[in-house]
Amino acid sequence: MKTAAREPALAPRIEAALSQVLDELAQHQHRASALLAATGLPRWCQRSLFFFLGYIAKSNGRVTEQDIGFAEALIEALGLPPRRRRRAIEQFQLGKQCRTLPSLKALGLRVSQRWRPLPAVRVALYLCHAAQLHGRPNKARRYRCEDAVDYIGLDIKVVEEVLENYACKVWVNQPEHQAVPKSYEDACKVLGITRRDSLKTVKQTYRKRVSSCHPDKLPKNISPSELALAKERLLRYQQSWEIIRKHHQSV
Repeated sequence: MKTAAREPALAPRIEAALSQVLDELAQHQHRASALLAATGLPRWCQRSLFFFLGYIAKSNGRVTEQDIGFAEALIEALGLPPRRRRRAIEQFQLGKQCRTLPSLKALGLRVSQRWRPLPAVRVALYLCHAAQLHGRPNKARRYRCEDAVDYIGLDIKVVEEVLENYACKVWVNQPEHQAVPKSYEDACKVLGITRRDSLKTVKQTYRKRVSSCHPDKLPKNISPSELALAKERLLRYQQSWEIIRKHHQSV
């Protein structure tokens, strides 16, 4: 029995912009500062970006070195001259001190995303990157990120989509330590792919994963315990591929 095809979670214009930005992020190995250096960001978006970076940084009550370092990396990526650099830092400081978001903050992004969503989606991506600087974000960081993304006029499902991408591409855990995959989402996490990836990409990823742990490809002097882990990892990959293969056959 065939299952219904997955309906887009986002409006088509946002879906298209998000797909473009996530593809660009992958091309830059999920280094947000490198992406920003390559693609830039309209000047009118930058004040809001650094304000919300400060807002997210203070989510747990203390701004970390990673938060400051990321903001500085984005300033460098934009190549801001001294005066605009000072303004960016001022916005970051204001965001840190903010408890209630100002009503007019990011008004330009809220309005423009209705017909030109790409700048707002780019800002949302950098905010999501900031939220996960320490790995999977805790509730406080995620909630502040969602507040910021909602404030610039985007559906907070954008946050879910971006963080899912990081979970599959960056936070990949050792599959032999994971439970047997039961769903399509579980299988994607094991293989380190997302539901946005084409079947061709999934196949390539699967073959690469299998090649890395197949007994015939392992060194001859591998220990029994390492061999057992490799076999368990291989089994998880095979179980995940079977789920994904059936999913694509059914849609």
